[in-house]
Amino acid sequence: MTVRVSGKVVTPNGVIRQGCVEVAGDRINAVAEYPSVRDGHWIVPGFVDIHTHGGGGHTFTTGDVDAARGAAAFHLAHGTTTLLASLVSSSYELMRAATAAFTPLVREGVLAGVHYEGPYLSTVRCGAQNPEFLRDPSADELTELIELSGGTLRMVTLAPERDGALEAVKLLVSHGIVAAVGHTDATYEQTLAAVAAGACVGTHLFNGMRQPHHREPGPVFALLGAPNVFCELVADGVHLHDGTLAFAAQTAGPDRAVLITDAMAAAGMADGEYELGGQSVTVADRVARLTRDGSIAGSTLTMDAALRQAVGAGVSMVDAVRMAATTPARAIGVDDRVGALVPGRRADLVVLDDELRVVRVMRAGAWI
Repeated sequence: MTVRVSGKVVTPNGVIRQGCVEVAGDRINAVAEYPSVRDGHWIVPGFVDIHTHGGGGHTFTTGDVDAARGAAAFHLAHGTTTLLASLVSSSYELMRAATAAFTPLVREGVLAGVHYEGPYLSTVRCGAQNPEFLRDPSADELTELIELSGGTLRMVTLAPERDGALEAVKLLVSHGIVAAVGHTDATYEQTLAAVAAGACVGTHLFNGMRQPHHREPGPVFALLGAPNVFCELVADGVHLHDGTLAFAAQTAGPDRAVLITDAMAAAGMADGEYELGGQSVTVADRVARLTRDGSIAGSTLTMDAALRQAVGAGVSMVDAVRMAATTPARAIGVDDRVGALVPGRRADLVVLDDELRVVRVMRAGAWI
C-alpha cells in the first residue's frame, strides 16, 4: 500500500514548501513537489538520538529489558525513531548483563545499539557519573564486551588522558565501534592524540570537560576544530546557553553538530526524586541534578524539544533537522538506512505543527 504525507518537507538540501513524501511498505518511495498542498505541517525525518539514558519513568542504565522498551517507546512518541541506549559508569558485571539483555532489542530494531558512557572517565570531570566505578580502560575487558555484544555495542565514551585510553580507542575503531571523547580533563594535545587514534565524537561538548581558556584550549576547541569529529550538543537551555549552542552549531556546521537529549528516566515525568547509576537525582523545574552535590545529571529533554531549542537559538530549520537526524545517523554509521527524507531510506518521519510540536510519528511506514 502507498501512503502519501504532504506538507513542508525538509530534505537535507532545503524545504519543499508544497511537498509530498510517498511511502511504499516500510520505505520512502519518492519525495517531490505536490502543488495542491496549502500551508501543510512540517514533515521531517525521524530523529536519531545517539545519547540517551531513559525517559518516561524508564531507564536504560540497569539493563532491564522492559524498562528499555518503555524508554524507547516514550522517545518514539516524541519523534525519535532511532536511538542508542546509553549506560553510565558501572561494574563490569552490569555492563555485561545489560549488553546481553539489549542484544535482542537491537535485533528487533527497538534499539540501534548500546553506548557505554564510561566507566573509563576522568574523576575530576565525572559530573553525575558514579566515581565508585571509574577506572582505566582495560583491553581485555573491552575485548570481552565487544565479543559479547556481537555488533550491539555502537559507541564508547572515554577520557583520553587515562592510562590505556589511546590503545582502547584503536581497539574500538578496529571493530567498527565509535570512540567518543567525554568526561575528560585532557589537554588540547591529549584530545588531538585521541582524534588521531580514531576518536570521532565529542560527548556533550562543553559539559563534563576541562573548560576552554585562551592559553589552554583543552578538549572543547580540539573537538570543535577537528574536521572529522561529530560534536554532541544538549539543546535544553540548561547544559548550554543558547549563544553557546548557536556558536558551536555554526562552528562545527550542520554536518558535524549533533543534537542529543542525554535524557534520564525523569524525561516526561513530574519533578521529584529519581536514580541514575546508583546515585540519587533530584528533578526541580525539569532540571535533573545529583542530590549530593547539585551536578547536572542528564536531562529531561526530548528530541522534538531539542529541535525547538535549536531553532529558537537561531539555527535554521534545515540545519536543525540535519543536526537532529541526518548527522547523528552518519555519526553512528546508519545513514544509509535512516536520517533523511530520501528515496530508499526507511520510512521514518515526524509531522510537526508550526510550533514544531509533534502531530504524528511514522516508523518503518507505520503510524505509531
